[in-house]
Order: sequence, then structure tokens, then C-alpha cells
Amino acid sequence: MARPVKTRRVAHDPTVVYFKPHGVPLRLLREVRIALDELEALRLADLEGLSHEAAGERMGVSRATFGRIVTQARNKTAEALVHGLAIRVEGGAVEMVAGPPGRGPGFGGRGWGRGGSRWRGTAPRRAGPPLAEMREEGPAGTPGPAGDEEPEE
Repeated sequence: MARPVKTRRVAHDPTVVYFKPHGVPLRLLREVRIALDELEALRLADLEGLSHEAAGERMGVSRATFGRIVTQARNKTAEALVHGLAIRVEGGAVEMVAGPPGRGPGFGGRGWGRGGSRWRGTAPRRAGPPLAEMREEGPAGTPGPAGDEEPEE
């Protein structure tokens, strides 16, 4: 029998949890699932530039375990990019924690996670964006996803 997975501390609660190649219908895509702890490992190692030892400490795991988590996350991300697969971020045995003060998502000071609240267990499964949000129409009826073109008068 396998040993139970130790709960990992995660300080970033992503607002976007689904990524797909442009121009490929969802029904034709295979998915790669990246757990919340794997996304956190990518964030700490590649975005924050922390050593495996420091990042493992933040997540509450050993340096070696952190190394395995980040390697697995990088392999899944590379597979999705090279083979044109969708990426779904969900699940994992995590505990949401508050991050370092003054550094929020995008470093705009918005805060970390769920405002510092903590919960244990498997992270809830999140639904992707509603189909209405995935239209090719931009804000306020402007054409294109970013509304780059001028509206017709």
C-alpha cells in the first residue's frame, strides 16, 4: 500500500485554471492536469527564483520532494506545449496559507491565497470559464479578444 501524500502548503490561489491552444476546439483537445502544489512549485522555483531548499521549506516538504514536484510540473508543462495539449490546474493535497506580506499576485499587493485563511484536504475541482466568456468578441461588443479594432459607427 502506498504511503499517503503529505499536505503541501500553497500560497497562491490561481484565478485562471485552464489553458488551451488557440484555434483548437475543446472537444478535440486532450488535457494535462497540473495539481495546485505543482503550480506552486513552478511559481516558487521559476518565477520567484527560490532554491529547492527554500521553496521546499515554504511548501512544508523536503528539498528532495520539492525537486520531484517541480520536475513533474515542468515535464507536464513541456508535454502540453510541445504536443498542443490543454492544461487544467486543479486538485492536490494542499493547505492554503498566506504568503509573504506585500507581495501578491502580479506583485500589485492584492494579497495571497484566500486572504490567509487555511483549509486542509483535497483542493476543490474548479469549472472552466463559461462558454460565453470564451467568445472571440472583446469587451463592450468590440471585435477581437482584446478589442484592438475600432468599432464601426
